Amino acid sequence: MSAVDAIPVSRLVALLRDVVEENFLSVWVEGEISNFSIPASGHYYFTLKESDAQLRTVMFRAHNRLLRFIPGNGLKVVCHGRVSVYPQRGELQFIAEGMEPYGVGGLQLAFEQLKARLAAEGLFASEAKRLLPSHPETIGIVTSATGAALQDILQILRRRGAGVRIVLAPVRVQGEGAATEIAQAISDLNRHGQADVLIVGRGGGSLEDLWAFNEEIVARAIRASLIPVISAVGHETDTTIADFAADLRAPTPSAAAELVARGRLEREVHLDHLCTRLAARIDSRLRFAREIVEGLARRLRSPLVAVAQQRLLLEQLENRLDSGMVRRLQRQRDHLHGILGRLHLLSPFATVARGYAIVTKSDGSVLRDAMTVQRGERIYLQLQQGKLTATIERIEADKEQKC
Repeated sequence: MSAVDAIPVSRLVALLRDVVEENFLSVWVEGEISNFSIPASGHYYFTLKESDAQLRTVMFRAHNRLLRFIPGNGLKVVCHGRVSVYPQRGELQFIAEGMEPYGVGGLQLAFEQLKARLAAEGLFASEAKRLLPSHPETIGIVTSATGAALQDILQILRRRGAGVRIVLAPVRVQGEGAATEIAQAISDLNRHGQADVLIVGRGGGSLEDLWAFNEEIVARAIRASLIPVISAVGHETDTTIADFAADLRAPTPSAAAELVARGRLEREVHLDHLCTRLAARIDSRLRFAREIVEGLARRLRSPLVAVAQQRLLLEQLENRLDSGMVRRLQRQRDHLHGILGRLHLLSPFATVARGYAIVTKSDGSVLRDAMTVQRGERIYLQLQQGKLTATIERIEADKEQKC
């Protein structure tokens, strides 16, 4: 070939580009990431290398925004894309349209990366956890309106949480946009302020099915909630970022319902116990009061009974007084008769009645001694019947007296 047959560099590069792109339209390439960078454009630029080879690689923003994880230097990956030639430098480059971590799923790596980053921020710190209300009256539920999880929760609450009020915020729990709906529902329930506690969750599924609860937006909405949040995602063995961010993790939606109903059930049992104690106390007080009333009733008598008793007592006193007066009068009468009898015995009239006379002088003095009168002197004799006037003719002294 002569100089006349030479072709321009651009033509050669274009020919090489056509050959490469026509033969390597869909390629899977395995290698380790190095020289990783993200300029302002948002595209990923890095090198896929092995010990003895390397390949410049670009992943445009339209594709890298679909990744669940963030690539980094030293990460071994498997990329899917096409091979091309970069004309400006005449370099072979790989245009990656998909990427997976080598030996571990991209979702799992994304999970681990987000978990480590949020943990480093303190988003999962135990001191940030809030206590659940002991007696919730209103429970907010963020889940699918048609899923089995909601029915499980409602069944438990109907059986064990009678009277509890439920506010449902229906959301999609998987697929594109589900995480945004979940975060918005948590925010809306906080804004309304009706619920005392929130249950956020869904039934079991694959890691892909549960991925909405591994999104950063959901984790931050849970931590920003002023209402305590219970995460109830999947089965007991499933673990999500929402579980770490929530104030309490329940292994299943049914278990979450059990947790919120338990406080209410305990309160009802406690109230029943208090009612029983109160009823017993009231019954005891009533019995005591009844005994007091009955005792007072026995002691309390009708005024008519008291009047009758007083009348009977008065009659008894009157009878005793009458009897006493009669006995006293009789004693006084007998005493008087005794005195009168003694007086009668001592009375001169009694002597006169036996035939004697009372002799008095003219001055009215009783004549006891014959020697106290003179002959011719008048004396007076009082008889039982009538008086006599006599003149002394002779005076005789008592012979024994003279002696």
